[in-house]
Amino acid sequence: MGMSLGGDDDAPMSNINTTPLVDVMLVLLIIFLITVPVVVESVPVKLPDTRFAPARTKPEDVSLSIRSGANGTCEVFWNLTRVNSQSLSDRAVKKLKSEIDRQGGPQTPGLLLPEVHIRGDVNTPYRCIGGVIYTMQEAGFAKVGFISEPPPGPAAADEQGEQ
Repeated sequence: MGMSLGGDDDAPMSNINTTPLVDVMLVLLIIFLITVPVVVESVPVKLPDTRFAPARTKPEDVSLSIRSGANGTCEVFWNLTRVNSQSLSDRAVKKLKSEIDRQGGPQTPGLLLPEVHIRGDVNTPYRCIGGVIYTMQEAGFAKVGFISEPPPGPAAADEQGEQ
């Protein structure tokens, strides 16, 4: 819809039609104005303030390692011993019972239960890790945590200096 008002008709037209660009930008602006409040609003909750703290392991704590095996199987290791699902459950119950008995029985005030520390390979499917968590909680362990490697950098060096 260009209109020439004199001049050389053989010269190429050098004006750019910006109407489609403006239309697209207005549509995008309207979309973002509508969707941003929906995405930003959430239920108000107080999130805990966390800070990386090195794990303090005790001799009675249970150390488990989990990795993905061949054909998508889950490999679980209690310290360095490979265990299957049933022996993991049996060992967990036996460990917890022996620790409670060592401290004087279930009625002992100030009973300190051992913790479970899980080291999961980054390529392990969650079903493997979730199954181990479920098994350990079913056995009676109240604290199940993960061992992770902090990212390298100044923050990690500061944390290691606090030890």
